[in-house]
Amino acid sequence: MGKFALFGLLYWLTGNPFVAFFGLLLIFYILDRRYFGIFPSIAKPFQIRNRLRIIRQELQLNPHHTSLKTEAARILIILGKYAEAEKLLEEVRPLMQDSAEVWYEAGLCRLKQNRLNEGETLIAIALELNPRVSYGEPYLRLGEAFASTDKEKALAYLRQFGEIQSSSCEAYYRLGKILLGMGRKEDAAQAFSEAVNIYRLLPKYKRKSERRWAILSAIKRFG
Repeated sequence: MGKFALFGLLYWLTGNPFVAFFGLLLIFYILDRRYFGIFPSIAKPFQIRNRLRIIRQELQLNPHHTSLKTEAARILIILGKYAEAEKLLEEVRPLMQDSAEVWYEAGLCRLKQNRLNEGETLIAIALELNPRVSYGEPYLRLGEAFASTDKEKALAYLRQFGEIQSSSCEAYYRLGKILLGMGRKEDAAQAFSEAVNIYRLLPKYKRKSERRWAILSAIKRFG
């Protein structure tokens, strides 16, 4: 009823149902970003694209700047431009042989381009350098990549992930999604429940960043 009352107030103020509707959506979005964080940030894609534009300009002046190339590659991975990211990572990898993050990201680019064996090989090197690189995310990505082609291998990676990452609601939500996609509904429900349980135990200062994943996990658990 509160939503209808708010819509009625906005309609009375604006005199236009479409403006009132979008005003209502804007209010919900602002409240969500402030308290819940379920919806993605509208501004973030523009911010990261702007940062990428600046980096590219800087690389034109200094084409051998390794840290700028790795930052650009990470932004490109976020944007889903894996081939372009891979090219940059191949340029910096000879200079960063000891960087587990670079080996992992290079492997991830291959996984995302369905070059599973190549990706697995590079990520294995990353895990040799640092078994906890990116908080165990490589195991999750490998489990995700092999979920449809090699379920036993996927589950083995997911079990390794569970041994490393035990305090992230997002991690367990993503784990549940993968298990759900593999048809393991009971295991998926357990992962979603674990995400909710973790959230309940988090200190207040950490809850905001994890709230979205806890809510989505709760929806999936009872969905």
